[in-house]
Amino acid sequence: MKEEQFTRKQLDLSEVRSLLAASEGREYWRSLDELAQTEEFEALVQREFPEQAAELVDPVSRRNFLKLMGASLAFSGLTACTIQPSEKIVPHVRAPEEIVPGKPVFYATGIPLGGIATGILAESHMGRPTKIEGNPQHPGSLGGTHAITQASVLDLYDPDRAQTVVNAGQIRTWDLFLQKFGTALGVQQLQKGAGLRILTGNITSPSLANQLATLLDQFPQARWHQYEAANRDNVRAGAALAFGESVNTVYDFSKADVILSLDADFASSGPGNVRYARDFAAGRRVRDGQQKMNRLYSVETTPSPTGSLADHRLGLASGEIEAFALELAHQLGVDFQVRGADAGTVSLPEKTTSWLAPLVGDLQRHRGTSLVVPGDQQSPAIHALAHALNRALGNVGQTVYHTAPLAANPVDHLQSLRDLVVDMNAGRVELLVMLGGNPVFDAPADFNFEAALDKVDFRVHLSLHANETSRLCHWHVPESHYLESWGDARSYDGLVTIFQPLIEPLYRSRSAHELLAAMTGQTGKPSHDIVRDYWQKQLSEVDFGKAWQQALHDGFVAGTALPPRSLSLQSPLILPMDTGHLGEEGELELSFRPDPLIWDGRFANNGWLQETPRPVTKLTWDNAALVSPATATRLGLKNEQIVELRLGESVVRAPVWVLPGQADSAITVHFGYGRTQVGRVGQGAGFDPFPLRTSRSMWSGRGLQLTKTFDSHPLACTQDHQSMEGRPLVRQATLDEFLKKPDFAHQMGHEPPEDLTLYDKHEYDGHAWGMVIDLNSCLGCNGCAVACQSENNIPIVGKEQVLNGREMPWIRIDRYYKGDLDDPEIVHQPVPCMHCENAPCELVCPVAATVHSKEGLNDMVYNRCVGTRYCANNCPYKVRRFNFLQYTDRDAESLKMQRNPDVTVRSRGVMEKCTYCVQRINSVRIEAKKSGRSVGDGELVTACQQACPTEAIVFGDLSDPNSQVSRLKGSPLNYGILTELNTRPRTTYLAGLKNPNPEIVEG
Repeated sequence: MKEEQFTRKQLDLSEVRSLLAASEGREYWRSLDELAQTEEFEALVQREFPEQAAELVDPVSRRNFLKLMGASLAFSGLTACTIQPSEKIVPHVRAPEEIVPGKPVFYATGIPLGGIATGILAESHMGRPTKIEGNPQHPGSLGGTHAITQASVLDLYDPDRAQTVVNAGQIRTWDLFLQKFGTALGVQQLQKGAGLRILTGNITSPSLANQLATLLDQFPQARWHQYEAANRDNVRAGAALAFGESVNTVYDFSKADVILSLDADFASSGPGNVRYARDFAAGRRVRDGQQKMNRLYSVETTPSPTGSLADHRLGLASGEIEAFALELAHQLGVDFQVRGADAGTVSLPEKTTSWLAPLVGDLQRHRGTSLVVPGDQQSPAIHALAHALNRALGNVGQTVYHTAPLAANPVDHLQSLRDLVVDMNAGRVELLVMLGGNPVFDAPADFNFEAALDKVDFRVHLSLHANETSRLCHWHVPESHYLESWGDARSYDGLVTIFQPLIEPLYRSRSAHELLAAMTGQTGKPSHDIVRDYWQKQLSEVDFGKAWQQALHDGFVAGTALPPRSLSLQSPLILPMDTGHLGEEGELELSFRPDPLIWDGRFANNGWLQETPRPVTKLTWDNAALVSPATATRLGLKNEQIVELRLGESVVRAPVWVLPGQADSAITVHFGYGRTQVGRVGQGAGFDPFPLRTSRSMWSGRGLQLTKTFDSHPLACTQDHQSMEGRPLVRQATLDEFLKKPDFAHQMGHEPPEDLTLYDKHEYDGHAWGMVIDLNSCLGCNGCAVACQSENNIPIVGKEQVLNGREMPWIRIDRYYKGDLDDPEIVHQPVPCMHCENAPCELVCPVAATVHSKEGLNDMVYNRCVGTRYCANNCPYKVRRFNFLQYTDRDAESLKMQRNPDVTVRSRGVMEKCTYCVQRINSVRIEAKKSGRSVGDGELVTACQQACPTEAIVFGDLSDPNSQVSRLKGSPLNYGILTELNTRPRTTYLAGLKNPNPEIVEG
């Protein structure tokens, strides 16, 4: 008998508001269902640990699961649930000096996203890349990473990757492709390239740009076009309005005391987000004697990870954000003129006007130490105003500076693609070469790119997967993964990052460098030689051999960061106002955003990212139309209800998700879902909003028409799983309250005396490991969760099992709301195993499969576990995960290469949980013992700690009173959760602090 899945009841949001207003003691709540305490939610809580497991043996259920998910679930980590076959060991005839069996080797390289590089360290086991870490020496990351970065190693081993050259659906050889391609190029050579077009994404690679320049020299009438769905056209256009030219803007959050974000998720998305998150979080830490915090004001349409850390957050639709910025600029004395629509036609909400005067005063008091940051998706006018505001506040040269553009050819992507489509429709394009991208899927709907593409005589596509665009091309060439090829690209500040491969291409793939080499008469030249030869010319004045080796060691070319430029601001600023943003009261606005994890759809076949809950919505395997509670009440909408969204002539069906904090009358959809040619994991996940996205409404559009239907679509949201049933787990106060009452966190809970226990006291002669998590720094970005999944061979389970509450992450991130339903505060709380001193799980296991180690770890002995699940029932923190399902051993060969050989692969019927990365503990301890020394503080870093971009997680030895973790345990902010149960958790938290403007609080 299959379990009944959780079905959401339609909520009366007016009643929910009344319950919230009348509640006593319940400051924090995790979801609308929990707040309403519906019968369905109570039933979910009661059956948190499912008793029925019929699908373990039900062939129909298992067959249905495998049919839906395919073999790619194995690639996503599901093979961790199987008993693995024996594997052969192949020794080196002459072992490389640096390779020692059982010890990983790390190489500095980089990962590109949207053309912008982030420096990383790639971990290799016997020549197999298995894990990605941040590069602590790289200024763009300082050792932190993003969830997408952590999951990128999975794409390398994806069995659904393109593996061979394909022509008209048939496998062909590279040589045959070169022959046919050479003939087409020969024709273009006679015409000087008049019919040749190149389409790429954003290119910042100096060596690749050099090849493109060479190509255009050889084919002078050819054209190079660029397009990214998540482009930065508005950023470039805003700079042109402000300075008369395109520039790159770099922020220094380490010097900023007051920050205004105009719909900018700067700590979680966009160029430099990892470094920005690190610097921003450092300014909010109240530890080691620091008694001050920066202050963040966030004005945004949809709640974001950055907005969740704001001291003041305001939810406004895009048109209202424009009006807000104009009024702010007016009050700060910026000289500007508005052309086009009348900005006054947008009336600001009353809550906005109460913000403005205190905000203006705060910014003026912090001249030179303030910062105004606009979001990429905001209009060029807002970007121009942000430049003017930073100039008026004296921030230029202090907290912000400008450089030359990062892009080798900084063009307007939308116009560039439009020009290409016009040429294709006119029959002027005879040979089109596309390096990456998927314009058939993500080009503006009004361009009708697919129809235009059909008019091109010879179409070539290079990409990692055979996608929607590849299907319509004559030739598809498999692209090498960034871990398989040489390359370079610029980071957020212009610093050139070198990409070096860790493994030979797994398939018959080629890099963009190699394809361009074939087009410029250098067929067969490897990407290594192309990149090295370019830099040999650029570094001709130094000892190149030494400089090249240093660049490979460091992961970047020193001295290549772009220097600051001195620019003159246009006066007055002439701001074109988009009349499409100005609408009548109650009119609906549709906002488009890239998904925080699968981005523009390029990572849709990555199972780790599909199953990772989104930072705020906590949805998995789906996107939804996000609406505010007030809008949902006005339109009579409920969660999971299918609605029809009409913008212009296009209609899309989407499920509704009511999101507290969403701007009223604004509906947000994340694009990247709804892929039709992607692979077995991403196929059919979510809905595709691109048909609604036109060149007129790239990021937002007014006049949205919404029609309700009687259909529904189940959404797999994890926020109601592992419910803590209203217990006060999050503790938070303002900075002023903390300075007046430093022990407030301890007064919010009860901690029994240590000797009040029937347990035998554990004695530790050596190390005693522990962890502290800073709630003041956590963004909820999921970097730690994906890093843990990669490090510990954690499986995914698929949407159906997530709906049943059977997801497997060892560290979950609970999201809490506080306050008003329409404009709540948001808090994130990572919850791994607590490794309790008095662990309830250890007492109930009948086979001693969970035991207390001599260093204080709550260890799992997998080969003893018989799957009683008593430990999970007795764990008050609900952090244990059970392998309910079993899968076949018929894995794709490539998948065996991704697993971490230092971590046991679990099988069906086994319980698992966070181990404090015991494999890392053992490795460091052994190395220290061999050297005759003790383990140093900071030498041992867990996977979650290493990935965290904000350094919110600290791990170390509690036996060392001078260790960082010991010092933090002594902070008055330190507290444990559920300590009233006398579990004495080793994982504790630093209470969160806010730094609100007293003038706004008093108002």
